[in-house]
Amino acid sequence: MKRALEEQYGGEEELPQTNPGFNNTPFKFTKYSNAYMLVYIRESDKDKIICNVDEKDIAEHLKVARDEDLLEQIGKDIYFDLVDHDKVRSFRIQKQTPFNDFKEELAKEFGIPVQYQRYWIWAKRQNHTFRPNRPLTPQEEAQPVGQLRDMSNKAHNAELKLFLEVGCGPDLQPIPPPDKTREDIMLFFKLYDPEKGELRYVGRLLVKLSGKPIEYITKLNQMAGFAPDEEIELYEEIKFEPCVMCEHLDKRCSFRLSQIEDGDIICFQKSLPIASEEACQYPDVPSFLEYVHNRQIVHFRSLERPKEDDFCLELSKIHTYDDVVERVAHKIGLDDPSKIRLTSHNCYSQQPKP
Repeated sequence: MKRALEEQYGGEEELPQTNPGFNNTPFKFTKYSNAYMLVYIRESDKDKIICNVDEKDIAEHLKVARDEDLLEQIGKDIYFDLVDHDKVRSFRIQKQTPFNDFKEELAKEFGIPVQYQRYWIWAKRQNHTFRPNRPLTPQEEAQPVGQLRDMSNKAHNAELKLFLEVGCGPDLQPIPPPDKTREDIMLFFKLYDPEKGELRYVGRLLVKLSGKPIEYITKLNQMAGFAPDEEIELYEEIKFEPCVMCEHLDKRCSFRLSQIEDGDIICFQKSLPIASEEACQYPDVPSFLEYVHNRQIVHFRSLERPKEDDFCLELSKIHTYDDVVERVAHKIGLDDPSKIRLTSHNCYSQQPKP
């Protein structure tokens, strides 16, 4: 009763001391809860606001990823998979809207004629990656947006996620996507530079299942800006949770035998001589992705100033305590790491945890 009547009007509250023997600063927090909320509406708007809502009145959320999103995000915001859907263009469309009408809207939004657009459904795989799975059929594109979402999204998520494939002509102008048969698969390619330690998206290709990677080396070199005969190594990015799996791809083995399918990601890099490999901290794609997966920025504060960051270090999740104190000692110029003691930080009290 007291909480309902007296403690619902904001202000601050102080938590009781859990360790009275320690001289800890009391933790205060602001209360935001209210006992009730009143909503006022105009009498003239009553019929519009207090009314029945039918299924057709609820809008669908569609998110459309494009090559531009992959170029912008890979190597900056993300390294694994293809795109963060929270950062791509989102649309709200009535459920009864035919998908073909939605394509007309996107033609105006992106400046891409309808006949140049091909949409792919995304799918979550068993290894928890999220990839474009297959193109929409003409029959599916004739359906209402709501029906398409229900059909394609068995998880019943609130959003329909699509990838927009557009062909690119010699002058970089949009053209119709190439015809796709059952023998064709769409692959996405990332380029790794071991000397700079950088990964970026360079494009996608429609390849034949019966084809071999070696048949596409010249095209990949062109995408990367390499000489046509540059020797490169290819790796398949398979998964990244709970651990990274990135395997070398045999250039002379067909995509079918390598079990490559629509939406797969191929990472490639220049073939390095042994001397160059030793000079690079992460000489190949798997070692770089392993590093990215485990790296973590850790903030350090001294006991004298527990509310201020002294410095930050990039560490790895696989580092031991001894590894960490050794790096801290090097950072602060201390000869003996054993003189350092680390403890967790209490983000509420801004004090070390006892």
